[in-house]
Amino acid sequence: MGDGTPAMGKRHKKTHAMCPRCGKRSYHQQRKQCASCGYPAAKIRSYEWSKKAKRRKAPDTGRMRYVKHIIRRLKNGFREGGTPPARKKKPAEK
Repeated sequence: MGDGTPAMGKRHKKTHAMCPRCGKRSYHQQRKQCASCGYPAAKIRSYEWSKKAKRRKAPDTGRMRYVKHIIRRLKNGFREGGTPPARKKKPAEK
């Protein structure tokens, strides 16, 4: 069987769906396993022989929804709740 007309009929089905963990369309529906992150395994799938793939998934490559606020919160002493304390006015210089 070649790659002509009869083979086109096999292309209208989905083997992979959206992964619940990484969000890529790599979750195999029959195997119930993600080809990209390895879900439902506890550890994220990554291999030492693929340096470029590790770089793509490294920290600082996504939205960093939590990490990007840490520096500002550290500067303010990780205060939570309420309004910030009032600033003290500098005495007027003469």
